[in-house]
Amino acid sequence: MTTAKQALMKQQKAQTEPTPTQNMQSLLKSMGKEIANALPENVKSERFQRVALTAFSSNPKLQQCDPMSFLAAMMQSAQLGLEPNTPLGQAYLIPYGKQVQFQLGYKGIIDLAMRSGQYESIYAHAVHENDDFDMDYGLEQSLKHKPLLFGDRGPVIGYYAVYKLTNGGYGFAYMTRDEIQAHGKKFSKSFSNGPWATNFDAMAKKTVIKQALKYAPMSIELQKATSVDEKSTSKETTQSAIDENIIESAFTYVDEETGEIHDDGDDFLGPDFKPVEGVEE
Repeated sequence: MTTAKQALMKQQKAQTEPTPTQNMQSLLKSMGKEIANALPENVKSERFQRVALTAFSSNPKLQQCDPMSFLAAMMQSAQLGLEPNTPLGQAYLIPYGKQVQFQLGYKGIIDLAMRSGQYESIYAHAVHENDDFDMDYGLEQSLKHKPLLFGDRGPVIGYYAVYKLTNGGYGFAYMTRDEIQAHGKKFSKSFSNGPWATNFDAMAKKTVIKQALKYAPMSIELQKATSVDEKSTSKETTQSAIDENIIESAFTYVDEETGEIHDDGDDFLGPDFKPVEGVEE
């Protein structure tokens, strides 16, 4: 009898206590004015709150994280004009312990680069052992990649990314698989149990495209985005840094006057973009 009574009381208590989603909804509502002031002009506060609540309610692991860290990650995404955890694939909110980390998606990188009006196309590919591949970083840069069309292409030995500018200029970067793996181990705190472990190919493509863009024109907006991405994925990021002031200070990583930025970071690169004209694949 006692057990039944305890179960009934527990059920009644659960029904009266607000759910994590309801708590987050209340938090977003109470901070509505602050959120609206922090967002760029092209991002409406109402839409931001809907996207935030949808992302939060659809992922139980996010609901177990510190609410303020979730809101801070959302603000980082919104300040860049990128919608996280949507089919657009621009950005992601990743649970890491009790904290939520913002990570830039491959479409977010492309979107920010294309906003500058300086890029015509960007893409990345994996190179297999039995492919016909050759490259030259000399004064006359060249890259040739002909995938093996029939038979076993062999294991992946490396990755490259290419960008083409609207003025006709282009560049590329190539990294061996070992170099990318070493990069991930050095810079990513989730290398052993995060996206690196579940989707190495996608992570590798994002890494090499970021390497390529180091030698390309970068707007302040794109510099800021890669800086935020580096901050969120770096092993040096401390969990105690996420507090009530993080929303206000989320975008102090790039000096607007000097353009000084941090370096590197990792996440996810997906489908390939339009090939660069004049560069063999």
